[in-house]
Amino acid sequence: METKRVFTIGNKGEKVRSDCYISLELKDQGGIVVNLNSKVAPIFGKHIKQLCCEILDYFSVKHAVLNIEDSGALDFVLAARLEGVIKKAKHSDKQFLLKQIPENRSMSNKGRSRVTRLYLPGNTPSLMINSGIHRSDSIILDLEDAVAFHKKQEARFLVRNALRSLNFLGAERMVRINQLPEGLNDLPFIVSHGVNLILIPKCENEEQIALVSERVNEIKEDFSVKYPIWLMPIIESAMGVINLREIVESSEMIVGIAIGLEDYTADVGVKRTQLGMETFFARMEIVTICKAFNIQPIDSVFSDVENLEALKDSVLMSKSLGYEGMGCIHPRQIEVIRKNFAPTEEELQEAKEIVDAYDEAVENGVGVVSLGTKMIDMPVVEKAKSIIEKSIAFHRSFEN
Repeated sequence: METKRVFTIGNKGEKVRSDCYISLELKDQGGIVVNLNSKVAPIFGKHIKQLCCEILDYFSVKHAVLNIEDSGALDFVLAARLEGVIKKAKHSDKQFLLKQIPENRSMSNKGRSRVTRLYLPGNTPSLMINSGIHRSDSIILDLEDAVAFHKKQEARFLVRNALRSLNFLGAERMVRINQLPEGLNDLPFIVSHGVNLILIPKCENEEQIALVSERVNEIKEDFSVKYPIWLMPIIESAMGVINLREIVESSEMIVGIAIGLEDYTADVGVKRTQLGMETFFARMEIVTICKAFNIQPIDSVFSDVENLEALKDSVLMSKSLGYEGMGCIHPRQIEVIRKNFAPTEEELQEAKEIVDAYDEAVENGVGVVSLGTKMIDMPVVEKAKSIIEKSIAFHRSFEN
């Protein structure tokens, strides 16, 4: 008697969109049988079955029954799910890769704006597909907290295919990997497929940075990846704060440091409050060291997605401390964060006056620069120029 070998993958249910649920039963004979349950079968059924047969043939699956419950899955989702379930059924080192779109071959600069970074669950394609329209500076495909433990492997295939296939409309492409050492298993699915920046959660020491950077460079060399891939450690514990300087100094690939306040407050045994006095030391430590090493300090996410007024207050506090951006867990937070991190009209006007006064003094050969009753030295001038440049960048981002 033949033993049934049935494997499943994906998501199904009334609320599932742009995804599919697949069961694969390997057989000893009978060829390939594809059973498709889909509302779009009359229009796309032939294409879906052809793609499935192409993938099965690629992985040398000759006899199988494939059952698909389709909820509007695009090709990159279907291909990720089917490859994932095949690799549950049999070992293969091959990858079935859809053609990478040209937009996702773009590289990002070390100092680019990262004011708004939108987190997206790495196993939920419906939230990925149109994410670029929200115009965040960065999109984070999350393989860590947003993915259930038993779904980690299938999420890797989906994130890989999303990096290759989805147009994020100019947003920097980020991936938050799993906590190390598990996160090292995520890297082959992202490094050679268009990721710009890797977030390293719960980072506590330079050894973790070395593990990630060495593995990233190995994969880059294996696949001839020439563009830079940046790192952003997330500090989420007291130990991470204590070792912050050695973390920052450990790699030139680090472009910023983020703080995760939910895990940090849990680690130090305090309740997170809106005022934030319990996290003031850790937040200022991050700002101070980031500024000293000319990288970006990035503040924690704000978890109450309904309270936009409280979010505004949190952003203004974050800006006053010296942070240069925050994470977003809902698209509605993006504009509030962007608007309130931007220089105000008063700040911009004062900066213009300072720069004008300095330029006039230089032109007239005056050694002492003043504006009204205040003396102006070079650090003040440089700060004013920075405000003007930041305002221009924010305006350009808004126009785009």
